Amino acid sequence: MRIDEELQRLVQGAARVAVLTGAGISAESGVPTFRQARSGFWERFDPEELATPEAFARNPRKVWAWYAQRREQARQAEPSPAHRALAQWEQLLAWCCVVTQNVDGLHQRAGSGHVVELHGNIHGDRRFEADTPPDEDLDGLPRCPETGALLRPDVVWFGERLPEGALEAAKEAMRSADLVLSVGTSALVQPAASLPLEALERDIPVVEVNREPTPLTPVADWALQGEAGEILPELVTAAGEGAKRAG
Repeated sequence: MRIDEELQRLVQGAARVAVLTGAGISAESGVPTFRQARSGFWERFDPEELATPEAFARNPRKVWAWYAQRREQARQAEPSPAHRALAQWEQLLAWCCVVTQNVDGLHQRAGSGHVVELHGNIHGDRRFEADTPPDEDLDGLPRCPETGALLRPDVVWFGERLPEGALEAAKEAMRSADLVLSVGTSALVQPAASLPLEALERDIPVVEVNREPTPLTPVADWALQGEAGEILPELVTAAGEGAKRAG
C-alpha cells in the first residue's frame, strides 16, 4: 500500500489524532469476533443467550463459562503491529486518543495511554444489579469481597447503555482532533458508527482503514483497503518523518 502525497502531508501535519477501532484490529492478533468465538460447545447458542442481563440472571454459571473462555483467548493474544503502531503514534504527538469498541485490553498492553473503552473491558468485573435465582449452583462464582454480591463481566451487553461518560468522551475526541481514523470496524454498530461523522460534520479529515468497504467508505476522505497491521505502521512512519523535520 502506498500513501499518496496529500495524505502523507496530512499525517505529517497532524498534531491531534483520534482513532476509532473495532474487531478487525484485534482479529489480526488472533482474537475471534463475538460470533467467531461461538465455536464448539458454544456454537448452538444465540448472542442473547450469552450476552444480556436476562441471560445472566437466568444462568450466571453458563454466562461466566462463556466469558472465561473469551478472557483466556484475549490473554493469550499479543498486540498486533497495528496496536503497536498506534501506541508509537501517541509518542510522536501532543495528543492521541484511541476510542475502541473492543473489550480485550490490547491497546493498553501495546502501550496506548489514552484509551476510551466504549464497550467495557472483559478482564474486569462489576456488581450485577439485578436479582438472580436463589440457586446453590451459584457457589463458586465471583462475588464482591466486601458485600458478597454476585459479580458479572464488566462489558456492555445487548440492550445496555454504554459506560457513563464513555460516549461523550469519544465524541469530544472526534471533535477535538485534526485527523480521525476509523480502523477495523464495520461502521454498522451504533452509536460507535456515528463517531467519524462527528468529525466529517466539522470538516475534520477522516481516513478509513479496513479490509473491505463499509457504509463509511463513500464519505471518508481516504478509504485504505487492507490489513491494519500493514497500513498503520506506514502512516506512523510518515508521521515520524514529519516529526523529525519539525524538530
